[in-house]
Amino acid sequence: MYPISVLMVSTEYPPMPGGVGRYTRNLTLALKKLGINVYIACNERGEGNFFGLDASNKENSRTLLRIVNQIKPDLVHIQLEHGLYGLNLGSIKRFHMQTNIDQFYAKCQTPIVTTFHSAYPIEQWINLVPPNHPTKFRLLDLPIELSSLALKYGNRMLTYELFNRANREKMLRSAASIAFSEYMAKMLSTRSYKVNVIYHGAEPSLMNQPTKEVARSRYSLPLDRRIALALGFATHTKGWEILKEMKIPDNWTILVNHSRNYYSKGSDVPNSLPLDNNNDGGDHHQNSHGLFELNRGFLPDDALSLLFYASDTVIMPYSVVAGSGVMFDALAHGLPFVASDLGFFKEFARKGLGIAVKRNPFEFSEALKMLESDYPHYKKEVERFKNNLNWDSVAKQHIEIYMRVLAKSHEYRGLPPEAMRRKIL
Repeated sequence: MYPISVLMVSTEYPPMPGGVGRYTRNLTLALKKLGINVYIACNERGEGNFFGLDASNKENSRTLLRIVNQIKPDLVHIQLEHGLYGLNLGSIKRFHMQTNIDQFYAKCQTPIVTTFHSAYPIEQWINLVPPNHPTKFRLLDLPIELSSLALKYGNRMLTYELFNRANREKMLRSAASIAFSEYMAKMLSTRSYKVNVIYHGAEPSLMNQPTKEVARSRYSLPLDRRIALALGFATHTKGWEILKEMKIPDNWTILVNHSRNYYSKGSDVPNSLPLDNNNDGGDHHQNSHGLFELNRGFLPDDALSLLFYASDTVIMPYSVVAGSGVMFDALAHGLPFVASDLGFFKEFARKGLGIAVKRNPFEFSEALKMLESDYPHYKKEVERFKNNLNWDSVAKQHIEIYMRVLAKSHEYRGLPPEAMRRKIL
C-alpha cells in the first residue's frame, strides 16, 4: 500500500456543531479506512491535528501555509464554505470579494482539491437577505422601509458577481473541484473547467436499525401518525414559516428540531421557527395545528440516526439551497423527501426520490397527501439509490480524483495510473 497524505481543511470540525464539519469527519474516516493518511486543520474547538483557523482570523492563509510546509502533504483538500473562512465583500468599487484563505490559494505549491459547499442562482442569492419584520409598522415609516429594502436587495445583486468570481478564482486555482450535485456542478463549471460530481456521503450511524416503534418511543412520539421531519440550523432560508400556515393532513405530524446557527447574528431566527420558540434543549412543544417541536438542538450522530428512523419523510420548504445534508441523510435512512422546487431538489425529485413543489402552504399540504398515496413507490426508489451514498463508495471516488491530480504532478508523472491504483487501493 502506498498511502497518500492529505491535509483536510475545514474550519468547522466535530465536536463543533455544523453539517460541514460532520461531513468532513465522515469523509476523513472513510479515507483512512482505505489507507489514506489524512491530517485535519480546523478551529481549536474541533478535534483535529492542526489548529488556528477561524472565520475572524485574518492569518488563516499564513497558518495553512505553515502547516503545509511542516507536514508536506501530497494534496490539500479544502471544504469550501466561504463564511467559515471569513467572508468580506469589500468595496463594490474595487469589485472584489475576499476570504481569509485567498492568499493560501494563490501561494500554495501543493495541489489543491476543493469541495464547494455553496453556489446559488441569482434569485436565491438575493433571498439570502433576511426579510424585514418591524415590530410596529407605521405608514410614516413606509419610505424608510422601502429604501432600506431596496438598498439590501440592490447590494445583493451587485455582490452576486463578486461571489461567483470568488468561486471561480478558487476553482481555477484548484487542481480538481467537487460538487454534491449535477445542478451545482453545472453552475460552477466553465467551458474549459469541469467540476466533478460526488454525492454527499451518508449512512446510518446505528449498527442495527431499530423498529419505528422503538425509535418513536425514545422520543415520546405518537405511533399512530405519519411524521414529516424538519431539521437543521434555524435560519430564515429554511422557510419554516410555511409549516404553521399549512393545513396539515389529519394523519400527519410535522416534527421540528432546530439548532442555533452559530455563524449568524440570529436576527431572523424568531420568524423562522413555527412555534416561535428559540431555545435549544428543554421540553417538547406542541400545538393543535399538527406541529411538534422536539427542542433537542444539534444532535450527535446516533441520536440523529434514531430520529430519522422515527420519521416517514423530511420536509424542506427552503427558499435557498445549495446542497442539503439533511436530504442525503434522510435518503440514507430510507426516507423520501418533500421540498421546494429549487434546482437542487428537482434534480433528485426527477430520480423518484421525493417531491418538489411550489413553495406555498397548499402545495406542501398536497405533497404530503401525494407522498402517502404512493409511499411504497418512493421507498423503493430511495432503497435503490441510497447505496450511492455509502461512505466507502464516496471515499473511493475521492481517491480516483486524488490519483488523477497526482498523476499530473511532477512527483507522480512517471507512474502509470494502473500502478498507482494498485499501490493505493
